[in-house]
Amino acid sequence: MIYVFLANGFEESEALVPVDLLRRAGKEVRLVGVTGSTVTGSHGITVQTDLTAGEIILGNDLEMIVLPGGMPGTLNLEKSEAVQTAVDYCAERGIYIGAICAAPSILGHKGLLAGKEAIAYPGFEEQLKDAVISTHSVVQSGNIITAQGAGAAIEFGLQLAEQFVGAEKAKALADAICYPTH
Repeated sequence: MIYVFLANGFEESEALVPVDLLRRAGKEVRLVGVTGSTVTGSHGITVQTDLTAGEIILGNDLEMIVLPGGMPGTLNLEKSEAVQTAVDYCAERGIYIGAICAAPSILGHKGLLAGKEAIAYPGFEEQLKDAVISTHSVVQSGNIITAQGAGAAIEFGLQLAEQFVGAEKAKALADAICYPTH
């Protein structure tokens, strides 16, 4: 199970592109509404979630959580006790955590990026507390995958999917959507 947390003000492409790619890769993905069962993104797109934050179950079937950026979405995510609990749960167990745009700041504030390579939206680097700031738009350091912003949403989604299906199948997925790979 993969939970993608959505809060009002989230960046739509940073949430929905990875959801799409993870589902194409055969993963069970659930949209989790932190600010309700319908959540409106930073560009006015309203999404019906699968679950609310109060309905999630952190258990053995949890494989990853994803935190999209956007403003004030990131701030609303960080204020959520459910998000904080899920991040802690994953960090303690080595479960994958994906964060894009401003959302890596949530991990930075918790000290989870110290000594790890990470990236965030330009201007948020100082909030990545003791991280090694990457020059790549998507970077993985252990169980944490961070990305720079909306322009990296496809690459981010493919990197998330690769954790479950491997590099070869992720490349096939990229080819299937006509995404140029290096």
